[in-house]
Amino acid sequence: MKVNVSIAGLGVIGFGDFSARSATGLADEALKLALDDCGLKRRDVDGLAVHIGSPRGLDVDEAARLLGLEVGFVAQPWAHGRFTATVLQHAAMAVGAGLANCVACVGVFRNSPFTRHGTNGFPGFDENFREGAGPHSETPHLGLLAPSAGAAMALQRYMHEYRVDRDKLAAVALGQRRAAALNPLAVKRATLTEADYHASPFVVEPLRRLDCSIPTDTAVVILMTSTERARDLAKRPVKLRSFQGVSAGVNEFVFGVPGLGIHQRDVFHWQPRGAAEPVFGKAGVVPSDIDTLHCYDGFSPQVLWTLERFGFAPPGEAADWVQAGRIEIGGELPVNTSGGHLSEGHANGWGHMAEIVRQLRGDADGRQIPDCRLALWATTFGDAILFERGN
Repeated sequence: MKVNVSIAGLGVIGFGDFSARSATGLADEALKLALDDCGLKRRDVDGLAVHIGSPRGLDVDEAARLLGLEVGFVAQPWAHGRFTATVLQHAAMAVGAGLANCVACVGVFRNSPFTRHGTNGFPGFDENFREGAGPHSETPHLGLLAPSAGAAMALQRYMHEYRVDRDKLAAVALGQRRAAALNPLAVKRATLTEADYHASPFVVEPLRRLDCSIPTDTAVVILMTSTERARDLAKRPVKLRSFQGVSAGVNEFVFGVPGLGIHQRDVFHWQPRGAAEPVFGKAGVVPSDIDTLHCYDGFSPQVLWTLERFGFAPPGEAADWVQAGRIEIGGELPVNTSGGHLSEGHANGWGHMAEIVRQLRGDADGRQIPDCRLALWATTFGDAILFERGN
């Protein structure tokens, strides 16, 4: 299918503790902002795709009713936090196939209760029960009850296989905090020094507290329509140039490249495709053409693994590759320029998508990358969307 779809409207309510407000109220505010952003009305929206349903978000039927929408296409993939792209891809396919003219992609989350996990009287992680042990390689009967456990074991294996110095992870956390300092929406904007990073306690060794994302509440709405229609609206369109879906299989792991998880069949019998990934080939570009990379960073090593999976750095070398400001604003490949989950706040990938739109519109203010034309969203699980600045 030829991708002829663009983002026309963006609404972001911000990031923080909105636990006193309903998910519907948060989503409604974001939808109003997105409609105002591009000049559309609710009656123009005939498709609806939501990221996560009840109890963390809104089920699609409830969302349509409470948001006052009449739609003929709906999608609710219940995609995990790192699969934001799945929602946008469903919307893009719906527009491309003629199932809808304008799809509202809704991400609404109240993540602040996650700060209670592991505290006295609140030891569990809800998704353990839905997934029959846990989607992040948790093993409840062994006491592994949170995503940090699986991510820590993946990092430990990675460090062992490639002899990686774990202290070099500091470049990710420090770089994203410096970006967040320029972002008025970020929840963590205070200066972070290298000494601060090394003084940060281990949560699950080798992950320090500052290697872990900050749970926040938010609502983001992205309005997607045909590129031709988007050109006639109020803001510069952001075109989806190409995309590829989430990978799955016996060797895939949500927080690492294939083979790093504790339940994988083969360990390190995998080589990244890099420039041969379909997201590049379909668009006729290579990694060096990308102006900015935005990747899911529930934990700082995920940035390293994404860089390696998509060919920006050789396997095992990303920790060295990111040093000396290479992934910071002004560097060779700015990464997560809003501060990402580590500093802007964990918004299940939607903060990254919003920042991509800002960068390609030229609306990122002090964080703006000069002449930004191509932005890539990608994750360690292999999904990706290549976005292009519209005319």
